[in-house]
Amino acid sequence: TGSSDPYCIVKIDNEAIIRTATVWKTLSPFWGEEYEVHLQPTFHSISIYVMDEDALSRDDVIGKVCITRDMLAEHPKGYSGWVSLSEVDPDEEVQGEIHLRVEVLGSRRLLCCTVLEAR
Repeated sequence: TGSSDPYCIVKIDNEAIIRTATVWKTLSPFWGEEYEVHLQPTFHSISIYVMDEDALSRDDVIGKVCITRDMLAEHPKGYSGWVSLSEVDPDEEVQGEIHLRVEVLGSRRLLCCTVLEAR
């Protein structure tokens, strides 16, 4: 049909902690959802998986973005911009990118991640 039913799953060190709403029938979803999560000092990475919801079979993985602790340290004031999706399955081609705003706030290391849109 030329469209997807995308949503995102956010994982910290491979533990799913957030699932966004599904945006139906689009290749350019807008979420505008904001979440705050307390990061453990020992965390290694934050992964955001963009999924395609499918009512009749297993949901498809469109691609993912991985943000490491080192990448966050390189941007102490936070990061906002488009990030290209990478493949989860090496045999699948991935096209697309996601617009994120990510900040680590205060000494409590509170993660503020805004999933804005994708294309």
